[in-house]
Amino acid sequence: MADDIQSGAQQNEQAPQFHVQRIYTKDISFETPNSPAIFQQEWKPEIKLDLDTRSNRLADDAYEVVLAVTVTAEIDGKVAFLAEVQQAGIFAIANMQEGQMAHAIGSLCPATLFPYARETVASLVNKGSFPQLNLAPVNFDALFAQYVEQQRAQAQTQNTETH
Repeated sequence: MADDIQSGAQQNEQAPQFHVQRIYTKDISFETPNSPAIFQQEWKPEIKLDLDTRSNRLADDAYEVVLAVTVTAEIDGKVAFLAEVQQAGIFAIANMQEGQMAHAIGSLCPATLFPYARETVASLVNKGSFPQLNLAPVNFDALFAQYVEQQRAQAQTQNTETH
């Protein structure tokens, strides 16, 4: 009986682990470089969304992941607003193989952070007195798969060039 409990505990320790320790805003910027003139124009903006992630290991099983979201709204080539948010989190990630770890850091963590960044962008746009902006959900699994495929193609190209 004690052996069963001990082996169950050992299996639990070896199971993949993913925990959010903290989510926080690392940096925020909001600019309206062409105000107040931009408010006189008809509101038919072209919205551009840029996403970027970076990570760094803090301890054996602790990682900081930062999702940078940049939203630019332009009307007739003039910037109406530029909102930049760096949403970060500290994640405990353990007992994962290299591919699983890369997926956790490259997809799961940004997907966890995005709703917070999305809300912050919406709030900034609102406080800038622009019409409501709700960013569409992002499929971070698809973006990560695309990134992995690009890395694989790049590695194949480099191997072909060196041989």
